[in-house]
Amino acid sequence: MRFLINSLFAFVLIAFSVATFAQMIDINTATAEQLDKELKGIGPKKGAEIVKYREANGPFKSVDDLAKVPGIKGKTLDKIKPMVTVGGAEPAATSAMPATPAMPAKPAMPATPAMPATPAMPATPAMPATPAMPTAPK
Repeated sequence: MRFLINSLFAFVLIAFSVATFAQMIDINTATAEQLDKELKGIGPKKGAEIVKYREANGPFKSVDDLAKVPGIKGKTLDKIKPMVTVGGAEPAATSAMPATPAMPAKPAMPATPAMPATPAMPATPAMPATPAMPTAPK
């Protein structure tokens, strides 16, 4: 029984790892043949249209720009979105998230204040004169 559970667990891990490590296709560098072979729903004609659009209008700025290519609309775009990336950017599934703000700069450490000067010692008072010894009467 334990072997069966471990085998099932291993199978699930392998299945998820294959989906996780699937190669993303960069739509700004892929050829029409690569787009045709790697993306479901994109044939040679649509692959050529993507390359043609990219050459005419410059690189794609986001995966959503694929909707501007003739022949690629709603369902097709939704199907290929998780499999493509733009110029090494994050995968399309996470690109809809807002950008993480930069960490604020650490405040500078305040300067250590200088040691205050040692107060001057008061002057030692002068010793009073010792009274003279009274003289004895004669």
